[in-house]
Amino acid sequence: MPLLRFDLIQGRDQASLKKLLDTAHEAMVEAFAVPKDDRYQIVHQHPAEEFVIEDTGLGFRRSDQLVVLSVTTKQKTQAQKQQLYKLLAERLKERCGISPDDLMISIVENTDADWSFGQGEAQFITGKL
Repeated sequence: MPLLRFDLIQGRDQASLKKLLDTAHEAMVEAFAVPKDDRYQIVHQHPAEEFVIEDTGLGFRRSDQLVVLSVTTKQKTQAQKQQLYKLLAERLKERCGISPDDLMISIVENTDADWSFGQGEAQFITGKL
C-alpha cells in the first residue's frame, strides 16, 4: 500500500515498463515514506484510440508516452503529494525519457478499514499491520 495503477498506450517494451515501475516506486518510497517492500503496482495498456487524455486548457503537449497514474492510499499531507508529483516528473523525464507533459496523477485517499491484503481481514484494523 499505496496501490498504483498505470494506464498507458500499449507498445512499451518490458525493460521500459520495468524502469517506469521501479522509478515510480522509488519516488513513492521517498515522498510517502513507505517501506521498500511495500509495492503494489498494476499496469493497464490500451490501444491509442481508446486513450483520450487532453490538457484541460493548460497547453500540455501529450504524446504516445503518456502515463496516467492513479494512486490509492491512506491520507497524505499536501506536502507529501507535492513532493511525489515533483519527484515523479523529474525522475521519469531523467530515467525514462517521459516528458512532464505526459504525466497525469490522481490520488484517492481512504482509511484503514478500506484495506484487506488477504485472508478476509482488514490488517490495519486487526493490528497485523
